[in-house]
Amino acid sequence: MSVQEVAIIGAGLSGLALALALHQQSIPCTVYEARDASLNIGGAVMLTPNALKVLDTLGVYNRVRPKGYECEFLYFRDDNDRPLDEFELGGQQKYGYKALRIHRHELITEMLSMIRERQIPIQYGKKFVKIASESDKEVVWESADGIKHRASFLVGADGIHSRVRQYLYPDLEPRFTHIVAITAELPTRQLKVPNNYPLPATIMNRRHGAFLISPQLADGSEVLIVRQKHEQELDRDGWNKLLADKAWCIDFLRSGKDDFPEIVRNAVADIQYDKVSMWPFYFVPKLETWVSRQCRVVILGDAAHAVPPSTAQGVNQAMEDIYTFARVLAVCGRREVAAIAPALKTWHHHRQERIDRLLELNVQINTRRMPKLSNHDDVKNKNFVEDKFELEWLYTVDLEKMVQNCLPNRSPNERLGNAENSILQSAPTAAMDYNDGVIFKKREGTTIHVGSEHFQFMKLLSECPYFEYFNRREVFEGRRIDDGKAVVMKLDFQYVTNLN
Repeated sequence: MSVQEVAIIGAGLSGLALALALHQQSIPCTVYEARDASLNIGGAVMLTPNALKVLDTLGVYNRVRPKGYECEFLYFRDDNDRPLDEFELGGQQKYGYKALRIHRHELITEMLSMIRERQIPIQYGKKFVKIASESDKEVVWESADGIKHRASFLVGADGIHSRVRQYLYPDLEPRFTHIVAITAELPTRQLKVPNNYPLPATIMNRRHGAFLISPQLADGSEVLIVRQKHEQELDRDGWNKLLADKAWCIDFLRSGKDDFPEIVRNAVADIQYDKVSMWPFYFVPKLETWVSRQCRVVILGDAAHAVPPSTAQGVNQAMEDIYTFARVLAVCGRREVAAIAPALKTWHHHRQERIDRLLELNVQINTRRMPKLSNHDDVKNKNFVEDKFELEWLYTVDLEKMVQNCLPNRSPNERLGNAENSILQSAPTAAMDYNDGVIFKKREGTTIHVGSEHFQFMKLLSECPYFEYFNRREVFEGRRIDDGKAVVMKLDFQYVTNLN
């Protein structure tokens, strides 16, 4: 039995890419957008190899590549304009793709063309209001016009202020990082870039923070300049009022300019008011799950894990979500739709593991870019420019392997042997060995030693009949027994032990 219909809420980059991914897997879908057209605004995004591989698989990459600016490194320099370090953004030889900085509207335009070519339906003016009901077979949702819609699955790809997420977390609001970015677009020729001066570049200054210069447009004829500052949170009217004060924004971009190299002074010499923007950095706190109780409602992209843009990974992680979700749905659907629910729970944990590591990288980058707040911070971060970035884990991810790790490989009878069945009848609460199985207490943070192997509990799902934990990025499952005091696990790295 195959998946009958997926409703995608949101026709931004994530929603459109998901529609293409599902179509490629022969899964019917419809995109619903509250506005009268896709939100075709916003600045440029930096696409890195992990996302470009997905876009290449979807047939998007070759269509958009000529419209973006390619680069391989972000170069860090000190306030005397001397080279400090490099941050990999991509690499043709190492990763198969250079990074691509491209305007959002270019991506959206091409994706919409591809969706029309494939006759994937998009309904505009359909504002998601609420989930009316959800069962283990379908989800019913209501749009603002009062119409109720049915689908096998509903996916919230509706951004950081997701309405779909409210179904899973009614009281959750995005949180402010107390960092804002002030940006401006200007012609590259204004910089008077010296010969052999690589861009994009971040010029570091301990007192004033970092000044980022990033080329955009295919020929690099335009650059975006960026500075970050600490700021107290404001409401929407407050942010709009602050942004309307373009003179303040320009003054901030120019502050301390005499302590920066000439290229920065040239950049801020002439800034047009209509080219200035402000970006408060919000994030979505870590969520326990991205999947509803019945597993028919899913959130992904910024709706699930919006992270500050310092790592330039917001869109890139959304592309990873999209590819892996579509593949899990397709492979499970071809086997047995009932297998999708446990697979999606495991999918979330694999994805969250990468998001957690990305957040650590985000802290490392912000430490470099922000001015120090105190002498204590200066001492604590005195070696911040010497710390090296290790990024192969980010750009060389094997998404297909991630998908396969979400799938059950054997039947319950194959996975559960007679030895384990006998143990279940008299499970003690103390850890013990029994052939290739082990019984242990169900306690978060407990480490069990069996022979030479280490097992560490990472997560216990209290409201679910299964709990999961990670060992060397392999996932195991076990059913709670004896009132949740003990479980049985088969020590096998090749498949999941499922004690149904």
